[in-house]
This record gives sequence, structure tokens and C-alpha cells, in this order.
Amino acid sequence: MPYLEVKDVSKHYATHTALDQVSLQVEEGQIFGLLGPNGAGKSSLIRIINRITAPDSGEVLLEGKPIQESDLRHIGYLPEERGLYPKMKVGEQAIYLSRLKGLTKQEAEKRVRKWFEHLDILPWWGKKVEELSKGMQQKVQFICTVIHEPKLLIFDEPFSGFDPVNAETLKQEILRLRDSGTTLILSTHNMQSVEELCDSITLIDRSHVVLSGRTEEIRRAHSKGTARITYDGTLTPEELMRLAPIEHEQTQRGGMLRLSLSEDEDLRHTLAQLPTGIKVQHAEREYPSMHEIFLQTVQVTPQEHE
Repeated sequence: MPYLEVKDVSKHYATHTALDQVSLQVEEGQIFGLLGPNGAGKSSLIRIINRITAPDSGEVLLEGKPIQESDLRHIGYLPEERGLYPKMKVGEQAIYLSRLKGLTKQEAEKRVRKWFEHLDILPWWGKKVEELSKGMQQKVQFICTVIHEPKLLIFDEPFSGFDPVNAETLKQEILRLRDSGTTLILSTHNMQSVEELCDSITLIDRSHVVLSGRTEEIRRAHSKGTARITYDGTLTPEELMRLAPIEHEQTQRGGMLRLSLSEDEDLRHTLAQLPTGIKVQHAEREYPSMHEIFLQTVQVTPQEHE
């Protein structure tokens, strides 16, 4: 039984359909990527899961039961639109927001200080939010989202505003939360992060699910049918003619081959056909990136890039 299940959810507005019989399943303890171009319906679905709005039809199940208002205490939601009070001091605000999640004042301060130390922002405790950089505000908001240790975390564009160093810090925190048993949903346009973090994904385009499954299985299903091989040594013109590479680079000490493979061809069989005079350093089947798969799958218009 999936931890979270969306079953045939539809949502209509006056001028358009945001979701049209969308279904997906999120397994417990996994990082799930909710993907799609701008306007695809992702935010509408997140609002429905959080019971901010209701679906016109369909249902959302949490641990096999229709999600209730009382379940929200087990959910942490970081929206794309941030909601900190700019004139309020950082530490006071984090404690205040933590108490709204049901923590006592004593427990809230204990947990907030621990997280501030962990993410190296304790020196900013007495500063006003408006004095913080966007990335620093993001850290504070992240802490306020996870402070009550929810079973389900939903992050909408969590890497927005972070420099590469802090983005990596956040990635490690997300993996640590996953490893501790938390279930996470990431809605992001950062396809590299999807490859690095997400166990499974669902891709929504124009209110419909157009792709769904485990990330690695999706990449394998979209195989380029090629292998990339690096080697030490030199290939003769005759050997190259027999191998018929798609691409070949030769240096003084070695080179690179890109060879075409049939759909079911074992890479080991291909390696066995290589000349004995070269030493293979690395060989792998090539699979498209999630960025490439995204672009192949969705119908993106110029407006959706804005």
C-alpha cells in the first residue's frame, strides 16, 4: 500500500482545467519528484494534498484513508512563495512558527537552536528577517518546515535562492531526512537534483500525467542505444573500421569510443569484441538525463519558459 495516493483527481477553474484525472503513488520513505512545466498543474495538486483547496473529483489517500484535516500535523509544506515576517527577529519567528506546529515554547526553542547551529545560522538569531539574504531566509523557512518532524514533507522549488554550496547542504539534509524514514515530495525544475535525489517521479503536462515510474527505470527505458568506452592504447585503422564507432577520439595514451548497441545487447559482449591490444578503463551504457527526457516528453511553449 502506498503511503500517499492520488486517485483520479480533477480540478477545474473558470477558464481552464488544472488537473484532469491525475493519479500517482508515493511510497513510504522515498523521495518523490513531482515534475512539469509552468502551468502544468503541480501547484494545484500540492494545494489539494495540503487541503488548501479541494478537488472537483477524485480523492487523496494517506496510508490508505482519505486525508483529513487532522493529518496536516504530520505534513510539512514549504511553498514556493515564502511567508516570513520581514520585521520580526529570526529566532523569535522560528520559535513562533514552531509553536504553531504544536511544540511547547521550551521544546520549540530547543529544536530551533539545534537546527540553527546545524545549519550555521545561529549568529543571525537576533537579526530581522529583512536583513537576511534570500538563501539565508530559505534556511530559516526550511527549518520551520521540518521542525515538528513530520512524516511527509512537501517542498515546492526548495533550491530557489540557494548558491551551489548551500544547495548541496540542502540536498544532504533531504537525503538525511529520507534515510531517517521521512517521505518527501519535491516539486522542482532542477533536473540534476531530480537525478541525484528522486527515487521515483511523476511528470505532469497540460493537466495530465504523461510519465511516471522509478527514475532509473525511466532513464533506462529512454536508452540512447549507445555505450561510451575509454581505453589505454591505440586502435589501428582496420580495427576502427570493424568497430564502426559513432564517435572516436584518440590521444597519445588512449582514447574514447562511442558504439551503437542493440536494445538487448549485453555490454560485456561488446567489450569482448574489442581488440586485445587496448586496455578498457571505463565502459557504460549511455542513458539520457532527466533534463533530456523532460524536454522530449512535454510540449513546452515559449511562454512556459518565462
